[in-house]
Parts: sequence; C-alpha cells; structure tokens
Amino acid sequence: MDKEFAAAVRESVRAFAAKIPGRSVELRVPPYVAVQCVPGPRHTRGTPPNIVETDAATWLALADGSLGWAEAVADGRISASGPRSDLSGYLPL
Repeated sequence: MDKEFAAAVRESVRAFAAKIPGRSVELRVPPYVAVQCVPGPRHTRGTPPNIVETDAATWLALADGSLGWAEAVADGRISASGPRSDLSGYLPL
C-alpha cells in the first residue's frame, strides 16, 4: 500500500482512540496500528479480553461511514471478541 493510505489508517485509528479514550478494548488494524480505547476496566497483561481486528480498507470504510458495523461483522470483515468489542456506537468518526 502507498504511504498516504498507511498514514490515513494510522491517523484515523489514533483519532478514534483520542475520541473514545480508555484501555478496555484493543483495536488492531494490522500491519499498520494497534491502540487501546473505550472506557472501562483496564487491561494490562496477556491477551486482552476485548479485541477488535480488521483490515485497513474495512477500517477506513467504517470510519467514514460507507460501511456499517453490522454489515462488516456479518461479512466476516471484523473479528470482535469480548463484551465491550461492539464499536458500532462510536462509528463513523
């Protein structure tokens, strides 16, 4: 991917984490970025209990509202585990 695409992914994920601060969910968009976000119990060791992982193109579509959370989950474009992993209430940016 090109530098602008990578920068857009990193900046939008970091903006999401700044908008929804916390440490209860780990949001991963490999290979570009991973952040902790969403208020709630803080995770400090081992595998986080609340993980959201998606590819870069899906993340950008979620962030700009051209793709809905439910559709992305149903299509298998998002891997979400844990009771706080539903980010639909925070998207689009």
